[in-house]
Amino acid sequence: MTATISRTTARRTAAALATTALAMGATTLGASTANAVGTPAPASAESAARTSGTAGLKGVDYAAWQREVKSVIDGARPYVTERTANARREKQAVVLDIDNSSLETDFHWSYPTPAIEPVLELTRYAHARGAAVFFVTARPGLLEAPTEYNLRRVGYPVSGLYVRHLPDLFRDVSTYKTAKRAEIEAQGYKIIANIGNNTTDLAGGHAERTFKLPDYDGKLS
Repeated sequence: MTATISRTTARRTAAALATTALAMGATTLGASTANAVGTPAPASAESAARTSGTAGLKGVDYAAWQREVKSVIDGARPYVTERTANARREKQAVVLDIDNSSLETDFHWSYPTPAIEPVLELTRYAHARGAAVFFVTARPGLLEAPTEYNLRRVGYPVSGLYVRHLPDLFRDVSTYKTAKRAEIEAQGYKIIANIGNNTTDLAGGHAERTFKLPDYDGKLS
């Protein structure tokens, strides 16, 4: 039987691989240059995001994206506040996609990739109130270690990280992510919120509420 990897799956995997590889290379080159000529003055994060990354090449405006993300997360905050009031009496969890849902992947060539600040703040808030934090990503298994390092380095609590190993690469992303959320529930967790920027991150149930961030018809991975 021949298995086919969907275009969306291939595109998102390629984007993650390319971004991580280029970012690591740029970080190494930058460190070498700094050692040779002194430490350069850091550029503003917003300026860098507006002029670099695959999002800029596709015409996505960083400031507009940030405003839309903040609007979604501001809408989620009252629900999370209310729901986590019971976090000490039941095993609660928040599930997040990574690329352009937790990290600003398509807006930077740098590594570690910066966090999406409103998402980071909400996630840390939920965790401080007792919710576990799980990441379910379409990234392949070979990126597991650098991905977990990146998440922790920018401040995310990580209760668990699910990446796609070889058998998962031949399932569509939505089916794979739904199965992983079911695995989290099988550990006794109640998933109170699922945050992602693509319908494949959110479809399939196994979450009380879903919160969709913008992807501009697939322009963001």
